[in-house]
Amino acid sequence: VQLVESGGASVQAGGSLRLSCAASGFKFTDYAIGWFRQAPGKEREGVSSINTLDDRTFYLDSVRGRFTTSLGAAKKSVYLQMNSLKPEDTAVYFCALVQGSYADVLFTELMGPYIYWGRGTQVTVSS
Repeated sequence: VQLVESGGASVQAGGSLRLSCAASGFKFTDYAIGWFRQAPGKEREGVSSINTLDDRTFYLDSVRGRFTTSLGAAKKSVYLQMNSLKPEDTAVYFCALVQGSYADVLFTELMGPYIYWGRGTQVTVSS
């Protein structure tokens, strides 16, 4: 499994960005894919996730209503539309994938050993 993120940039508070993650190197169609982020000096946290089979989505409370995650037409890509960005959204954003419809638990430690990771893309929000 290969995950390649793009779209990270530096923006001012209140601005918007759209992150993309292209997934390849596998044939299974039932999986959960989403985004984590890690700010300097902080632990990595789950931001959003979505199942390919039922499109159920899950969000970190602090981004709900501002961020929207969606799948590409072939369901081999995932997007994160980020609006009303705040300085506290500054982080490296990682794409993550796990086989099976586990979007509801993708952020938990239980899934850690089973997650495939991208290399990350930097998002910087200035005040």
